[in-house]
Amino acid sequence: MSYGAEVCPPAQAASNRMDDISDDDKTQKNTARITLRPAPAGARLLTVFSTLLLLALLAAPCLAQDWVRTGSGLGIEKVRLAVPDFKPSNSDPQNAALLKTFNDTLWNDLDNSGVVELVSKSFYPLQTPGLPAEVTFGIWNSPPPNAAMMAFGNLGVAAGKVTVQGWLYDVKNTASPQVLGKQYADTASDDATRVIAHKFADEIIYRLGGGIPGIAESKIFFVSDRNGHKEIWMMDYDGSNQRQLTHQGSISLSPRVSPDGSRVAFSSLTKSGWDILMYSTDLNRLVSFPHFGGTNLSPAWSPDGARLALSSSRGGHSEIYICDSSGGGLHAMTTGRGPDVSPVWNRKTGAQIAFVSGSTGLPQVYTMEADGTNQQRVTDQGYAVSPSWSPNGQFLTLAWTRKYGPGEPGSSDIYLMDIASKQWVQLTHDGGRNDFPSWSPDGRHIVFQSSRSGKEEIWEMLADGTKLHQLTFTGRNSQPNWSWK
Repeated sequence: MSYGAEVCPPAQAASNRMDDISDDDKTQKNTARITLRPAPAGARLLTVFSTLLLLALLAAPCLAQDWVRTGSGLGIEKVRLAVPDFKPSNSDPQNAALLKTFNDTLWNDLDNSGVVELVSKSFYPLQTPGLPAEVTFGIWNSPPPNAAMMAFGNLGVAAGKVTVQGWLYDVKNTASPQVLGKQYADTASDDATRVIAHKFADEIIYRLGGGIPGIAESKIFFVSDRNGHKEIWMMDYDGSNQRQLTHQGSISLSPRVSPDGSRVAFSSLTKSGWDILMYSTDLNRLVSFPHFGGTNLSPAWSPDGARLALSSSRGGHSEIYICDSSGGGLHAMTTGRGPDVSPVWNRKTGAQIAFVSGSTGLPQVYTMEADGTNQQRVTDQGYAVSPSWSPNGQFLTLAWTRKYGPGEPGSSDIYLMDIASKQWVQLTHDGGRNDFPSWSPDGRHIVFQSSRSGKEEIWEMLADGTKLHQLTFTGRNSQPNWSWK
């Protein structure tokens, strides 16, 4: 098979967690009676002050969303992109089905990217191009499409192979419009065609999204009980191609994929207790990993793939430990009153670890240096668990019940916190119990588990809390972990 050949138009050269209790947030609206009598000067000043304070409070969520969007790369102006359906390049009977797969996948990838504004297909002209010579710039760069960019091309099947040609054009630049031209070829199958669409989408996103690689070829690992036991599964980032990895016939939790994607560390209930197990995605089987004794949970990879952090009770109660990737050199990083669980590395620097500790009562999120020093509490109240560090090292996401306890209404929602300023913003609202957030490789998306549909399922959203959609629908699915690339 061949992927990614450059194409030029003929005319040009070119946790372990602590269980949360969900509450419901309630919003109360107050009404005021209007009187026609002039208010005293002091009252008028108080009213002005109250109005200004109210406006400031109303503006605060907007400002919070602004710094989230800027920090996650979502604050850039979106490019207005037209994506007409690719056309058949020949008359093979397989074209229709594979064209639908390709067109649907490409559209969804671009729509979910967070970096483009797709022009509605209802605005498209009747004649759409399949080749550069068929592009009529005036009908695409003017209303109603009014596109700045256009992705187009063709697909054809011959001798059991599918070939796709795709272009990205700057339709405002009629003198030198081509931004991208690619040709892909593979076996004529639905899966191979979907992969080609993912690759072309990633090429477009890379060029229109500030040079950050797209995520269309990334994977999500998760826990599912759909076959009777909690096992480790994986799927494409958009929920397609869901398949079971482990067959332990027990309870397996907390899958964490290595930075190079070759191994998945997870915790499983074995005959000797809760152990860390290792699955090779290259060999499609378990590989050896030592038994530490005690209860061992929530493994997490360092960014260089050389070390694992985990929670272990081998010394009597749960502490954070670090070992090398083969399980050697195990040593404790915390020695508090604990329990200390759910470690996660700073994915940018590898110099800090966030974790959950119950040393002060209810679980709270802490950070520390990778050598265990400089431990600092990050959350200030409630019940905070499941931290996840963003790829740029700026943010932590976590599951947080800010109001917790008897008679305290609240809910377990996903929050995002800026590490330096401790400024935070709530991303989910009143949607069941939300937990186990995990970042996409590009830092623009977050996957998490939620019970908003009535049972635990995997959901995805942009990092500012928008474009929420469900990825799993069968059985109970939880604890997602997004691949590093």
